[in-house]
Amino acid sequence: RENFIHVCNPHLEKMKEDILYHFALGTGTHDFPALFGDVKFVCVGGSASRMKSFTAYIAEELGLGSPGDNYPNICAGTDRYAMYKVGPVLSVSHGMGIPSISIMLHELIKLLHHAKCSNITIIRIGTSGGIGLEPGSVVITRQSVDATFKPQFEQVILGKTVIRHTDLDDQLTKELMQCSKEINQFNTVIGNTMCTLDFYEGQGRLDGAICLYSEEEKLQYLKEAYDSGVRNIEMESSVFAAMCNLSGVKGAVVCVTLLNRLEGDQINSSHDVLVEYQQRPQKLVGYFIKKRLGKV
Repeated sequence: RENFIHVCNPHLEKMKEDILYHFALGTGTHDFPALFGDVKFVCVGGSASRMKSFTAYIAEELGLGSPGDNYPNICAGTDRYAMYKVGPVLSVSHGMGIPSISIMLHELIKLLHHAKCSNITIIRIGTSGGIGLEPGSVVITRQSVDATFKPQFEQVILGKTVIRHTDLDDQLTKELMQCSKEINQFNTVIGNTMCTLDFYEGQGRLDGAICLYSEEEKLQYLKEAYDSGVRNIEMESSVFAAMCNLSGVKGAVVCVTLLNRLEGDQINSSHDVLVEYQQRPQKLVGYFIKKRLGKV
């Protein structure tokens, strides 16, 4: 069964050309079905360099590339986002925070629609702050919650508050968890992910330029988050989940924790350790893609 991207915008049909400005792509200048029609997996992450390294990694894993191969940035005409493709895998950077990933997702969803892609799986791979987990643990998100622990994404549209749900695909979550058990290389849990609008005060840090609460208040808040099922904190998952749901796309969020926020606020692991941590979501998602393609 072919499940195509659902675009919730009737106005697009009236447009002669759709310019994806932040990708430097357009339907009048690019053949989307020829460029992207075979895409089945889309992996997104904050850092452009990380998504390029993931492209090289998955290319080798799928037998589609060799060490040292160069993968051109499809979005080279802009410095907003980076995009790479190898076989059926598209790798895209999304920057930091809800506004940045939201812009990217609008154009990505339209790109997949114009390319007539079907049966798409989108996975965000990234980093996060853990709660009650050893650094280096990987969290597969059950649902994204806001800073009050509610599973919702709230946005003001035309002056009115619109609330959208943020559950992620349960079957995909379980499938990823099974993959982690099979590779058995690092601790992986399924839990809720808190998505905040800020890295410092919004996440209860004590080390920002402004902090008007006590350490005791911070710890009480984080413990309440843990008791509600939250296992990590980042800044993109809520709008990611909401937009995947509206577009009929199976989505997942797989993030490694760089520290345990109950024990501190600053990331002080060595560079080499952090690099290895950041490779863990890539390894898990890479194995998942290989398994889906019958290459395991």
